[in-house]
Amino acid sequence: MKLTTLTQTPITTVSHNARIQKQAFITYGEFPPLTNFSQATFPPGEIAHAHQHSDMLEVFFIQSGHAAMTVDGIEYDLPAGSCISIEPGETHELRNASATEAMLVTYFGVQVQ
Repeated sequence: MKLTTLTQTPITTVSHNARIQKQAFITYGEFPPLTNFSQATFPPGEIAHAHQHSDMLEVFFIQSGHAAMTVDGIEYDLPAGSCISIEPGETHELRNASATEAMLVTYFGVQVQ
């Protein structure tokens, strides 16, 4: 068992953009096949730049704010309360669509063979 709270979880940055802060509740290797279970705060206009994973499925839940997610060249509008899953091999980019509000997103990855 692992019990974690936001007050106990260190703040780090996402690998795609150091201006985006995250807190990883579960990190790689702690609970296979999860690769992570995290919460990230995107300042206004910040982007987790386009990338893909060949061996991981990701799920994103927009808790607050307003996101835009581009998946394989198609942009999706994601207001608060939206959930989107990304398949292995899909190129994706997550952006805070607001110029004035922070965006809070909870996400996790699942390792696939």
